[in-house]
Amino acid sequence: MNHNYILTIDQGTTSTRTIIFDNQAKMVAKSQKEFTQICPKDGYVEHNPEEIWQLTKETIKEAIDIAKIDVINIKALGITNQRETTVLWNKITGQPVYNAIVWQSRQSQEICDELIAKGLEGIIKDKTGLIINPYFSASKIKWIFDHVPKVKTEALKGNILFGTIDTYLLWKLTNGKVHATDYSNASRTLIYNIKELKWDEELLKYFDIPTNILPKVLPSSYLFGYATALEDINPLFSKIPIASLIGDQQAALFGQCCFDGGDAKSTYGTGCFILMNTKDKIIHSNKGLLTTIAWGLDNKVEYALEGSVLVAGSAIQWLRDNLNFFKITKDCEKFVQGPNPSQGIYFVPAFVGLGTPYWNNDARGTILGINRSTTKDHIIAATIEATPYQAKDVMDVMIEESGYDLRYLGVDGGASANNYMMQFQADLLNQKLIRPICQETTALGAAYLAGLATGVFKSKEQIKTLHQVECVFTSKITDEERMERINGWHNAIDATLQYKNNKLKEK
Repeated sequence: MNHNYILTIDQGTTSTRTIIFDNQAKMVAKSQKEFTQICPKDGYVEHNPEEIWQLTKETIKEAIDIAKIDVINIKALGITNQRETTVLWNKITGQPVYNAIVWQSRQSQEICDELIAKGLEGIIKDKTGLIINPYFSASKIKWIFDHVPKVKTEALKGNILFGTIDTYLLWKLTNGKVHATDYSNASRTLIYNIKELKWDEELLKYFDIPTNILPKVLPSSYLFGYATALEDINPLFSKIPIASLIGDQQAALFGQCCFDGGDAKSTYGTGCFILMNTKDKIIHSNKGLLTTIAWGLDNKVEYALEGSVLVAGSAIQWLRDNLNFFKITKDCEKFVQGPNPSQGIYFVPAFVGLGTPYWNNDARGTILGINRSTTKDHIIAATIEATPYQAKDVMDVMIEESGYDLRYLGVDGGASANNYMMQFQADLLNQKLIRPICQETTALGAAYLAGLATGVFKSKEQIKTLHQVECVFTSKITDEERMERINGWHNAIDATLQYKNNKLKEK
């Protein structure tokens, strides 16, 4: 049987990957290359856009070589990307005017503080679904204007373009012919009106950003252009359409087939990102969730609620690197023994504060319940359990504010391979957790959307039939046990916040 293929670029925060899927949604090849993390000052995180572009081309060539397929059978390219990360470049020379400022970077904090002091939080949240924070793109654009000579002047002349990474790669792939983004990425900039689906003139004035630098906003599944810049790899690329753009977390939501209202996914990595599809409903949170566009498809947009756990897998890395409890991360599960392996110990890993629903930047990590019989095994178990507890807090808020009942939770990301963590999550939620065979759900989501635009996939219903499940976790504890554990966790959170308050009083 002849297979058609979709090539997906998954441009992440630490590496660039190219993954090729066939028309049965099976991964046939993957190439991955890490790139330089540039941290010129404390709190600054930057990337070299040209390095990202070069590695993108290298991974594309390598993936094709690994797959041993004819390029003529590649029917579409899809792009998914680290969101919010900001690039400005000269459209005449094609050269970036500064490094890409990464979503993690805090260098534009003062710009955000000034806007908060002006009382603009309410109007910006109402229009964008977001909070004023350097996490998002707008303050990064202004920071470059304020700190890099002549860029603002050139922008006013019409010589500068802005884009998140998807836009930059699209422009490079099309040899500068297409300057566009999709609804999901636009919704993360802090200057896009998610109700009216347009760049918001009032918000642009707050950040002093001219409209002529902005990309056109299009559906996530769309024929954006052709990959003519890859003709040096194979001339046939000039005939292959780039048919999807989508932010990474939204791509994972689509890759998990979360197509109905209330469907949710949780990606367990360094942190933990949880998204719930809310269909055509814009739900503004009062408890720390973000409102975002999930994707644009079939001439409409759908929305999502998003919550974040700041420290998840990185807490396990801390046990490995700082405390030397084990040498290989995946070995941590070997230390989890018995029906109650944490023995009443709670670890609140607030290394950089607490995320949803607490949003407390001053909180710091605490371990509670230690006694003379406590061993490193108990602390390892408590550390693994900390991520499901935090995710449960996020899910409780999502269910409350969305009005949806959770039917299941799709799980992915590196830490989702930890069976004890996933079982503990199912126990706390008292709901099904579904772990798919293909863990590359971010790239798969972009592939699905590209396939829908080019006819490789006919419908979301067909895509659901291709979704293969590796494992289903269901609760194995009683309601009494569940409440006892959750109450203990909330006591630990209270103690952590009380400690923070006492430290502030001492100052």
